[in-house]
Amino acid sequence: MPRGRPRKNPDAAPAPKKTTKASKAKTASATLGFEQQMFLAADKLRKNLEPSDYKHVALGLIFLRYISTAFEARHAELMLDDPAAAEDPDEYLAENIFWVPETARWSHLRDNARSSGIGKLIDDAMLAIEKANPEQLKGVLPKDYGRPALDSVMLGELIDLISDIGMGDTDDKARDVLGRVYEYFLGGFAGAEGKRGGEFYTPSSVVRTLVSMLEPYKGRVYDPCCGSGGMFVQSERFVETHGGKLGDIAIYGQESNHTTWRLARMNLAVRGIGADIRWNNEGSFLRDELKDLRFDYILANPPFNVSDWWNASLEEDPRWQYGKPPAGNANYAWLQHILWHLAPDGTAGVVLANGSMSSNQNSEGEIRRRMVEADVVDCMVALPGQLFYSTQIPACLWFLTRTKKQKGWRDRRGEILFIDARKLGKLIDRTRRELTDEDVARIADTYHAWRGEKDAGTYTYEDSPGFCKSATLDEVEQHGFVLTPGRYVGAEEAEEDSVPFTERFAALEKTLKEQFAQGEELNTKITASLKLIVQKESA
Repeated sequence: MPRGRPRKNPDAAPAPKKTTKASKAKTASATLGFEQQMFLAADKLRKNLEPSDYKHVALGLIFLRYISTAFEARHAELMLDDPAAAEDPDEYLAENIFWVPETARWSHLRDNARSSGIGKLIDDAMLAIEKANPEQLKGVLPKDYGRPALDSVMLGELIDLISDIGMGDTDDKARDVLGRVYEYFLGGFAGAEGKRGGEFYTPSSVVRTLVSMLEPYKGRVYDPCCGSGGMFVQSERFVETHGGKLGDIAIYGQESNHTTWRLARMNLAVRGIGADIRWNNEGSFLRDELKDLRFDYILANPPFNVSDWWNASLEEDPRWQYGKPPAGNANYAWLQHILWHLAPDGTAGVVLANGSMSSNQNSEGEIRRRMVEADVVDCMVALPGQLFYSTQIPACLWFLTRTKKQKGWRDRRGEILFIDARKLGKLIDRTRRELTDEDVARIADTYHAWRGEKDAGTYTYEDSPGFCKSATLDEVEQHGFVLTPGRYVGAEEAEEDSVPFTERFAALEKTLKEQFAQGEELNTKITASLKLIVQKESA
């Protein structure tokens, strides 16, 4: 099981957080756009700070406010029952709540927000919280608020802004709103950072698609390049919203960027999620922290087309079951690493660049052929463009499994489902698109119906020209083992036109004659106007 905060019963799951309707309170309402308003207000305060720097300032304070809110609510309860117990750290840890020393509590920082030394007070608070919770938070929290580059006035205004989040709500609602704000800020900073932002953040609509298709109800969930932990947050949310028990899934991950690892630890802590997230700067290929574990669900968005990943020590690595990946591109190294870690009945969803579906360079085509022939490719989804902050490279989803004959599934051995979702999604600004809830449901329902799952209801699978196709491995071989969905789904059927051709042609001819006549009339008027202008100028 993953390492987490101590509980009364170490084998028990953390209590699910109830999703509640938004409050109508002035500052606490979690209505549509609330998170965006908070982000815009906070962004105005950053002045000349780079987004990559400011995100740690803002996210660290939101995290501190979150754990302090949980602590102070429990503290108030204990003061009513047993004042002596209110100062016992074990009383909080047993309830899955961080112990927050008195000088680190949000109320103390809020009262001193206008102090010129507020930066040092925040650093001291972060140090005290880490010291009080070393197993969960050692080395995780930002502690450079006292540096000269951070204006104390800006920090005070930011504390005031964050203090308003959840005010007027119940403690549970306030914490839920804080969690939502934290998640929105992660996405907002990813957008502000552009390419670098994509290194720690996968767009939520892409994560929801992966989670909705894999449905991680029970078992071990793993991400070998977990970024800020969005895959895990969505997985826990899926379990919660579908009536499952959060303790039924155990979360594991690895991340090579220490700053991003810290973001992931804070992101999960804000959601009350216990997890075993490992960090080392060598990465999952060179130092696989969890090499002996196999997982029921793997969700991953590896960096696309990494060219500097290879090391001679990987030459005979047992993970390369389908062929040694090329040193100049890690795409097929990620796929094989993930397959290596799949449990016998496990399934995986992986985001990769579109080129991975068709490339034949440096043995990639041969590896793909062997994977197809081994029947480990379950489904391929072509995504719309403009989904990602970090790249305009079109992306796709690979779904992998070790066996297509599982309990509750239709026997799909020898088949691959292709879904072409490139026409889905909507633009949310000039440069970015996202999949709507309806889009995610359409893709996931198609996949589950194809697999013939018992809980797919009355939804039955049928090929849909232009959208989905269940192809045999023989058909894939005929296409040279290229896995691009557009090759298989064909063109969308055009609506049948019941108007006879002769009638349509006559109507078009009439419209064309009318437009010609209008054009001649306009030419006459323009010519007359020009002549009048010339006459006036000559007079």
